[in-house]
Amino acid sequence: MNKRLLEIRARKMEIRKALEGEGKVNLNALQEELKKLDAEHEEIEEREKIAQGIQFDKEPEGVQKRSKPQAAVKKNPYESDEYRSAFMEYVTKGTPIPAEFRDAATTTDAAALIPPTTLNRVIEKVRTYGNILPLVTRTAYKTGLAIPTSNVKPVAKWVAEGATSEKQKKVLGSITFSHFKLRCAVAVTLETENMTLSAFEDIIVNNVAEAMVVALEESIINGTGSGQPTGILADKSQGVTINAAKLDYNTLIKAEAAIPQAYEAGSVWVMSKATFMSFIGMTDSNGQPIARVTAGINGVPSRVLLGRNVELCDYLPAFSTTLNKTDVFAFIYRMKDYVLNSNYSVAMKIYEDNDTDDLVRKSIMIADGKPVDFNSLVMLAGNATA
Repeated sequence: MNKRLLEIRARKMEIRKALEGEGKVNLNALQEELKKLDAEHEEIEEREKIAQGIQFDKEPEGVQKRSKPQAAVKKNPYESDEYRSAFMEYVTKGTPIPAEFRDAATTTDAAALIPPTTLNRVIEKVRTYGNILPLVTRTAYKTGLAIPTSNVKPVAKWVAEGATSEKQKKVLGSITFSHFKLRCAVAVTLETENMTLSAFEDIIVNNVAEAMVVALEESIINGTGSGQPTGILADKSQGVTINAAKLDYNTLIKAEAAIPQAYEAGSVWVMSKATFMSFIGMTDSNGQPIARVTAGINGVPSRVLLGRNVELCDYLPAFSTTLNKTDVFAFIYRMKDYVLNSNYSVAMKIYEDNDTDDLVRKSIMIADGKPVDFNSLVMLAGNATA
């Protein structure tokens, strides 16, 4: 170590002992001295650092430098340009995938895996496409895995001094995810015999993402749970159902009152655009509109009812006086309480439609979804009798 650095450290120790002692010291003088010592200390270290850097890359003469062992990097064969090109040839011309790229674990209903490079773009677009899908919780659990859920929460009680409270047993249920096959026939229009790889991948991304989103979002709301994910509205006995003969202000008030306060944050309305416009068009006894539409700086009305955001979709019927008491046309739900489980591994197969002689390209995906909490669910249904 630099000799001067040792002297600086020794002097700092002397100052420290003086400050910790009981004798009278000149604090201002010692403080000024410490500042100077610190500045000098930093300057010496900086000089040494610069000096060492000058010699850092200089190799001693007569010494042979030994190369560092390179870590083996396992490359995904489906990421290669060769496989991406082979996949394009398969989709556009029906050319079989080379044997070295065939995945033995692939289901018999799928002929080729979409390359990860392209699939990542599909997933990125899927997660931002549509209104419903970005709101739910997405997981990648193994199929058959049971997720514990609790339907009883412990309650704290006031007790007298020295007294004890009753022990409470927490009851746990479980949600088990299956593996359903999502088959989306994609209308990939490929009119040219020759196209660039980037142009081909752009077409695949747009078509597959749109087909997947429509199928997934519809199952999130109306899925039966048989051969497909379980939708939020699959079990009408869950949550609260309000039968509405007409759309009025009182209907909104009843729906808002039915939401537990603990589930206020994050719960949103889901309905068709026609139903939303009917709410916006409500009038009082004098024919004056009672709803105010707040427009943003871009002039687009904010879709909000009584301060609650509204998500529009085409998966629910528009309100009508002919809707039965089991026909849900709008609902409030905290969408993060719906879990969509998928590994996002998408395969593609080409087959010929014998009726139309058209080549159909379909994408196949394994997914399942279930609502894990119904406490925030409030449904608006029709009031007509079947």
